[in-house]
Amino acid sequence: MTINCNGRLIDLSEPKIMGILNTTPNSFYDGGSNHSMDLIFQKVEKHLNGGADILDIGGYSTKPGAEVVSEQEEIDRTAPVIEKIIEKYPELIISVDTFRGNVAKEAVKVGASIINDVSGFELDENMLSTVGDLKVPYILMHMKGTPQTMQDNPTYDDVTLEVNQYFSEKIAALRALGVNDIILDPGFGFAKTLEHNYELFNNLEVLGFGDYPLLVGISRKSMIYKMFGSTPQDALNGTTALNMVALQKGATILRVHDVKEAKETLQIYNALKGKY
Repeated sequence: MTINCNGRLIDLSEPKIMGILNTTPNSFYDGGSNHSMDLIFQKVEKHLNGGADILDIGGYSTKPGAEVVSEQEEIDRTAPVIEKIIEKYPELIISVDTFRGNVAKEAVKVGASIINDVSGFELDENMLSTVGDLKVPYILMHMKGTPQTMQDNPTYDDVTLEVNQYFSEKIAALRALGVNDIILDPGFGFAKTLEHNYELFNNLEVLGFGDYPLLVGISRKSMIYKMFGSTPQDALNGTTALNMVALQKGATILRVHDVKEAKETLQIYNALKGKY
């Protein structure tokens, strides 16, 4: 199971760690903490020293109720950052976290090699054609509505079945345009109640019918901390617990804020399988 990133084949049969790098002032956990290039490079180096395989860079917060950001501002928050990081770390695999086709295009132009789209090309009619033109790996996430409306009473008859139906339709559209490297993200916390999140997580191994790599992004999310009446700052322990279960259920990429801890989880998982 491999994906082609700028001519390099990345083997996903060995799970990978994706470190989150937000360039937004309002992300739910680390908003505003990366507001200068010096601080950004400190975070990059921390992620790389912790064992990150991929950096995911986003300039638009998609937390519930997040404010709308203009396309140009999102480009200004992401493209120059990606360009400077690639100048220093030319071998680094970078994904751009965006639902806008033009933002994705500008990011890939300066060195990003994966598009991570929370909307499944629902929020920008240009995204599907952009992915088709660029032929870069595409992370297809499930969400209903928009970041502003997604938590307004989300309902499902069968959340696992409906997410799989969504994936099937989107995969068909991508394949029709020649996009072969598709990674699935169930979208934990996006248009889902606490119960939906855990039902979906429990059925992780059947998503995509086992034919596609799975990204799991539950790092410090409300599905963890709301169970304990706490905050994202107190959700690392729960994140680690769920990341281990995700690996056991077949996750191939863990998207996390805390790379070192996720890498240690992966090392323990590998040791349980006899890999040291």
